Amino acid sequence: MSAGADTSSKGVAMKARPEALRMEEMTVEEMREALGRTRTVLLPLGVTEQHGYHLPLSTDVHTACQTAWRVSERTGAVVAPALAYSYSGGSLPGTINVAPQVMALMVSEIIQSLVEQGFRNVLLLLGHAGTENLRALKDVVNLFLARRPELTDVVVALAPLREFSPTFVKAFENHDFHAGTIETSLMLYWAPEQVRMDRIVQDEPGVAATLREHQDNYQQVERLVDDPHVAPRIAQRDDVKVGVMGYPEKASAEVGRQVCEEMVSGVVALIRKIESRRNGRATG
Repeated sequence: MSAGADTSSKGVAMKARPEALRMEEMTVEEMREALGRTRTVLLPLGVTEQHGYHLPLSTDVHTACQTAWRVSERTGAVVAPALAYSYSGGSLPGTINVAPQVMALMVSEIIQSLVEQGFRNVLLLLGHAGTENLRALKDVVNLFLARRPELTDVVVALAPLREFSPTFVKAFENHDFHAGTIETSLMLYWAPEQVRMDRIVQDEPGVAATLREHQDNYQQVERLVDDPHVAPRIAQRDDVKVGVMGYPEKASAEVGRQVCEEMVSGVVALIRKIESRRNGRATG
């Protein structure tokens, strides 16, 4: 199967970079050869969730995969098949929520399998972060290493991709969050045929303004007893109908290219740092 063809098993039109080492397209022989050259593997983590009327539900999967493929081009690292399910917190049609703990345990099992094959540097590339997901992944990664003291040469890195892009970080600081300028720009850059700029719709003005105040303002938080010890009930607000939390009308493919380059360069630098951790020499 051509690396440049639409090879998604999820019905999502994504085009791989020609030189990217996509595990799901490789044979046993090719994997064995790859392990002779590198011990670094990238695991793209996304989510299937609401992204307004103008972006596909797979937007965060694109972010994880497209970045991983480009990193693979530059480093020779292998890209494991993406995980397209995690916890969104939203509830609009098309959103699939998997409990963060379940997702994190699945990731732990995947890491275990990759390590058993011979990989020693495992990078989790988060196209979708989310407070709940990050907390669960940090816990499970720490526990994975703590319970396997014999794996003294294994490095696991948790890498929310937006943290590698100053442009992405600045957008968040300016209250441009979910399905806004950056995510729309990224999709315009690597999958413009899936962006519907003529369908940019915002929630009712008062709701839209509130959503842009904080990335978690889509939530409705209630406590049956007004005491901080009592667990809250958290759900998506009933008045959120579209869920755009930013300014997608400001998006451009050029901004997407810039953010992509920043994320790729940041992950490449992290890989180089990990691979050269012993005596200043790459350990593969």
